[in-house]
Amino acid sequence: MNNFNAAACRTAFTSAVALSLLVPLPGHAQPAPAGGVQQPAPAQTIELPSFVNLVKQQGNSVVNISATRTISGGRAAMPVPEGDPFFEFFRRFGPQPDPGEQHAQGLGSGFIISPDGFVLTNAHVVADADEVTVKLTDKREFKAKVLGADTYTDVALLKIEATGLPAVKMGNPRALEPGEWVAAIGAPFGFENSVTAGIVSAKGRLLPNESYVPFIQTDVAVNPGNSGGPLFNMRGEVIGINSMIYSRTGGYMGLSFAIPIDIASDVAEQLRTSGKVTRSRIGVQVQELTRELAASFGLQEPRGALVAQVEEGGPAAKAGLQAGDIVMALNGQPVQRSADLARLVAGTKPGTTVTADIWRKGQIVPIKITTAELMAPSAKESSDASAKTAARAGLSVGPMPDEQRRTLKLDHGVLVHNAEGPAARAGIRPGDIILRINDMPVKDVAQLESMFTRNRGKTVALLVRRGAETVFVPLKLPEGAERKPR
Repeated sequence: MNNFNAAACRTAFTSAVALSLLVPLPGHAQPAPAGGVQQPAPAQTIELPSFVNLVKQQGNSVVNISATRTISGGRAAMPVPEGDPFFEFFRRFGPQPDPGEQHAQGLGSGFIISPDGFVLTNAHVVADADEVTVKLTDKREFKAKVLGADTYTDVALLKIEATGLPAVKMGNPRALEPGEWVAAIGAPFGFENSVTAGIVSAKGRLLPNESYVPFIQTDVAVNPGNSGGPLFNMRGEVIGINSMIYSRTGGYMGLSFAIPIDIASDVAEQLRTSGKVTRSRIGVQVQELTRELAASFGLQEPRGALVAQVEEGGPAAKAGLQAGDIVMALNGQPVQRSADLARLVAGTKPGTTVTADIWRKGQIVPIKITTAELMAPSAKESSDASAKTAARAGLSVGPMPDEQRRTLKLDHGVLVHNAEGPAARAGIRPGDIILRINDMPVKDVAQLESMFTRNRGKTVALLVRRGAETVFVPLKLPEGAERKPR
């Protein structure tokens, strides 16, 4: 039996007093007395926001989700490299089954979106589940059917056989502003219907190695078990699904991320009608524009998506898109960053003809592209991609666009699209150009991979071109060619 320390508990509770801010309000200074000394203004109490009505009105719409999985064999836990912030950067806070058990149960949260039993949650909450149970606040439990799950957005739609259920009100995340108060309701560590609150830290946050979802960043405390629960605004409207946290410990560290509800609702509707989500692709590899790259292409601001590679025979190639083109808008919607292009393309139906405004040789050129369907990669393709990324020690690279090569007057080198892990810690950035490894010029990606493979476990000197500067960067390569996907 666990002992309960009453004295310690009393101390904790008595120290957790309600907070009010006592400040003099503008325009309330007291007149100076006859002696000429002005008296301080009386303190005014500014109340912090209350979430009581929100919880009373919407709390019954939040559910607990239990997912049972069968685990074949005894899988050993993956070792976590100590001090590797990129390995630990984003932790899903959904089910974490015990590797030693044959049957594991994970807990998450969700919320009712219609009175006839449709429930939204995260895809990772119900991934590979043999049985899913939804528990309401009135203690009723229902076996749930997973109508579909979309790993790109981490959204899943469930159905329980019940009617007359309390459904949430949907809000508009586009009207959300940084600094606005928000609240989460869920089941952290299994504690049902726990309420936490905070503010919106940022909007449109794009995360490394994740989907193109423009996440809502908050400082709301969410922990394991909150995953899939709703994020409310002060009007009691759902504006997001709590999906991810930044953590080196597995628990809350002040950075939480939610999927905007408009994106989740669109995914849910497709899952409800067809059981899957269809997206478009145009067959290009794009990268972020740095200020130096933008200047080299004649742009005053680093805005748009730089086309680094065009898939042979793909929709973009058929439309005449070229490496070195910069996509500035799609169907009239501006493209500020490379992720904007992926989001806009994916949001159209396959077979749709879209108009891309292209910056090419100092002028805007409109190009019509007919999109194709984006197919999920096979397990082998995903494994191969992970192995190649690992072999490059966290580097994602590609050939330089011809126009950039001509502008910089370079006859060799590869362009860095993304840097993480060892490469990022060494100081390599997207937009850098790797010219040499030790004393060997780098002509193409294949040569870079080959030289990395030959130097496993060693520290190599990369000659990197960054803007107008050229510097050597030491990079410690991993011992092996593999790094387990997380």
